Order: sequence, then C-alpha cells, then structure tokens
Amino acid sequence: MKYTEINQKDTTELLKLLKEKESLLFELRLKLKTMQLTNSNEIRVAKKDIARIKTALNSKRRVEA
Repeated sequence: MKYTEINQKDTTELLKLLKEKESLLFELRLKLKTMQLTNSNEIRVAKKDIARIKTALNSKRRVEA
C-alpha cells in the first residue's frame, strides 16, 4: 500500500485500517513462531504499512491542531 493511497483516507478509515494491520501482524508473528509462515517477508510489509498509516495519522493531527 502506497503512502499516497493512505494519505487520501480520513482519520476514521485510517484508524480502522491500522487496527486491521496490527491484528494481521500479530497473526503473522504467531504463524512464524508455530512454523506455519512460508514467506517471512509478509511481516516486513505489514510493519511498513503500519508505519505509513501512523505517519499519515500524525500529519493529519498536526494539520487539525
């Protein structure tokens, strides 16, 4: 997911998306520990998506304040 796509969404959508990505990251880490994850790169992608969402949220909060 690209930052430009994320930046176009409003705050409520971003919070919902953040919650989904964090639960996905939890599931991926659980699968990694139980040796069910075949592509460990998915964890890296999920972490980067979470960082992009948090960056967009912070920029929107600074504009509102």
